[in-house]
Amino acid sequence: MSHDIFVSVLIPAKNEANNLVPLIEEIRVALAGERYEIIVVDDGSTDTTLQELGQIRNGGLSELRILHHDRSLGQSTSLYHAAQAARGQWLATLDGDGQNDPADIPGMLALVRGQQGVADLQLVAGHRVNRRDTASKRWASRFANGLRRRLLRDDTPDTGCGLKVIERAAFLRLPYFDHMHRFIPALIQRQNGRMVVHPVNHRARTAGVSKYGNLDRALVGILDLFGVWWLIKRTRLNTDAQEVQQ
Repeated sequence: MSHDIFVSVLIPAKNEANNLVPLIEEIRVALAGERYEIIVVDDGSTDTTLQELGQIRNGGLSELRILHHDRSLGQSTSLYHAAQAARGQWLATLDGDGQNDPADIPGMLALVRGQQGVADLQLVAGHRVNRRDTASKRWASRFANGLRRRLLRDDTPDTGCGLKVIERAAFLRLPYFDHMHRFIPALIQRQNGRMVVHPVNHRARTAGVSKYGNLDRALVGILDLFGVWWLIKRTRLNTDAQEVQQ
């Protein structure tokens, strides 16, 4: 891993051709002066996402790296592959639909650098305080978040927010499974990692369509929720082994 790069911005993208140009430009502006790279994973897109990415990189954005899946493997797998390839000490995750605001990333990086009195963090989790989704989607999210908080006790109001800043080494220690990205705060706490919640902006989607319906999210989420609950209950990492010196 190159120590010249402080943060790797990871973006899973499936059929987001019309959103990537403005999103990547916003990242470039937000991180001006920062040591960064952008890794976009084209997750089996059937539109011109891959071609758009190639044009952006060939246009002179050397910070852009492109990964490609021949078929869609999902957001968690995309993030995992991007994290493996990343060169930065920290990962900033963003959805590819442009609803997350890159202007929030510098404030989150200030937290992990300890510039606001917080030290030894592994995760800064975004909290969308001004959701720009449909009423049905907001209702489903509130229900899912309430159920998850009661069962996992992860002290996170909005685990579904795609905007997070996480230590790369901590992310790669997490157990991988499909949809694990929805449970990153609980999984970080499972391995005794320290996290804070940071309010972030949220914007309406301007192009493309959501890849999941509310029923799809609910059915998959409940099964995974009980799986993560079981995993946490079977974890015994709340104390360290002490080496005996004599």
